[in-house]
Amino acid sequence: MVLKMNVLTRVAGIGPYLCATTHLSPAATIPIISEFGRVTEKIVSDVRPVVQTQSSLEKIFAKQMGVVVPCATMGLNSGMQIRLAHTDIQFPDFGPYRHKTEKGDPETISANRKAFTYMLVAAGAVPTTYVAKTIVHELIASMSASADVLALAKIEVKLDQIPEGKSVTFKWRGKPLFIRHRTAEEIAREQSVEPSTLRHAQHDSERVQKPEWLVLLGVCTHLGCVPIANQGDFGGYYCPCHGSHYDASGRIRKGPAPLNLEVPEYSFTDDSTLLVG
Repeated sequence: MVLKMNVLTRVAGIGPYLCATTHLSPAATIPIISEFGRVTEKIVSDVRPVVQTQSSLEKIFAKQMGVVVPCATMGLNSGMQIRLAHTDIQFPDFGPYRHKTEKGDPETISANRKAFTYMLVAAGAVPTTYVAKTIVHELIASMSASADVLALAKIEVKLDQIPEGKSVTFKWRGKPLFIRHRTAEEIAREQSVEPSTLRHAQHDSERVQKPEWLVLLGVCTHLGCVPIANQGDFGGYYCPCHGSHYDASGRIRKGPAPLNLEVPEYSFTDDSTLLVG
């Protein structure tokens, strides 16, 4: 009797160090009460209930049922896993519910699925490509010149309104346009200049279509200033900002400008009309 009381006391003492559920096992208390009577009842009531772990409870229940349950425990205070093998589970047959295209040879079924996937991708790629092309086209169109700018892309000048020896300035594409009606003296002087003596070597015949008409963009090639007509040391154009001198053919002769004045694209529609652009 004393030995059994010591066992109960020791079990109750290590109970707090075991991690598991706090359920009292009826199988462990009922035989003791029936064997020792009132004295044991008093002793058990004075001793704290035995704390059973999940593993110990399973072993007790398995022993009562005559079944051995395998288990694995990692660490004193860690959890536990129980893995049971079920190899006799019967799965239902869904064959009657499968589509007719999913029955038969697996390789044929796989090929049919791939063909359907490729067809679906191709069918989706066509409208996607069209939409992408439309978006890109609209984006590029939005960045192009507006209608009012395109209307000023070309300018028509009546040459009979420009007297000989005068230079007239027009506005074309936001830039000044110089049109000069040269005299015979100016033509002879500019054609006699040797191109090898010039900074930007060009003969006068390379810069005009008709000797009497000189068409230039009035933008200095140094820093973009606007030169003054009929000024300078060579009787052509002079840029007062940094002192660039151009002759009556628009060629740089003196000053910091590196290049001749630009000649735009132009054509003569008739003897009295000039089309620039």
